[in-house]
Amino acid sequence: MKSPFSERCRKLKKQLEASELDALLVTKRSNWYYLTGFTGDAGALVVSRKGITLITDGRFTVQAKAETAGIRVLLQRKGLYEDTGEVLKRQAVKRIGFDPQQLSVAQWNTVRKASRGAGAWVASSGLVETLRMRKESAELTAMRKAALLAGQVLEGVLKLLKPGVRETEIGAEIEYQMRKQGAAGVSFESIVASGPRSALPHAHPTAKRVRKNELVVLDLGAILHHYCSDITRTIYVGRTPPRIRNWYQAVKEAQQAAIAAIRPGVMCGDVDAAARQVLAGYGLDQYFVHSTGHGLGLEVHEEPRLARGQKRKLEAGNVITIEPGVYVAGVGGIRIEDDVLVTATSSEVLTRVTRDLIEL
Repeated sequence: MKSPFSERCRKLKKQLEASELDALLVTKRSNWYYLTGFTGDAGALVVSRKGITLITDGRFTVQAKAETAGIRVLLQRKGLYEDTGEVLKRQAVKRIGFDPQQLSVAQWNTVRKASRGAGAWVASSGLVETLRMRKESAELTAMRKAALLAGQVLEGVLKLLKPGVRETEIGAEIEYQMRKQGAAGVSFESIVASGPRSALPHAHPTAKRVRKNELVVLDLGAILHHYCSDITRTIYVGRTPPRIRNWYQAVKEAQQAAIAAIRPGVMCGDVDAAARQVLAGYGLDQYFVHSTGHGLGLEVHEEPRLARGQKRKLEAGNVITIEPGVYVAGVGGIRIEDDVLVTATSSEVLTRVTRDLIEL
């Protein structure tokens, strides 16, 4: 049986042929893990029709040989990008793809100089990321577990959420519980935002204490078996006033509409529009200030992006977030977010925490 890594490299080489590239320089850690299984945090990967070479330093060569198969592991002896350029020069490749979003100008100048005579450099963004969008069976198994773990942690910290507790205390407890339950870490710094601060979509936890009669937004995710999850719930501490209850219902219905729109072949922009249409019906669309969702996988933000005007079509195997929100400055914000798998015919919600309004 072929390993998933060798099969992914085979698919990438077909992409190189279609793009008329002889080689691709991969400098993004999540991409070289996806292609080879190497988990080190320093290196560069050259994928060519002649083979696959991983260049890394002495801290990681033993690890690289243990974690990979069917590739050449080369010990870095000069600078990483100087050595990488020399590999390309020896292979005498004519057209070399690289991602300008992942390679700095200084790095590019170094590798070009060292590879002088090898061939032309061609900006080639997103070749590996395109493969990563469609999750395989083993990836989906990991993502289902990561989604369930994040939900369990969220439900657990609700017991600590009460007037007087600091946002930072909740944030610390989230990370502790993630690791205690087996996660490698958090997908991102957890968002714990209470009161008027909940109107800040990406608010970091502060020393502010939670007060009675205010909204609290909890946005968190776990990394499990290399894959990320991402979930948000909004809680009201106290008895929810009618205006806030109405906002919550609007966001909940917007999320339901977006999830109902998901199936293979649907444009990402149409899923976004489904959520906005509901919020417009409540007169709240001007308070929705970000996109409806994003891809999820080895990174917490991947393609595809579910935003206004996005023409990319969903495919079976995509895992995306659906997270509409309403943010009213000076009052607070509401967001409900779940992880959703695009199936062959519709969708599957991976996160399992209730979406009903939670009052504490």
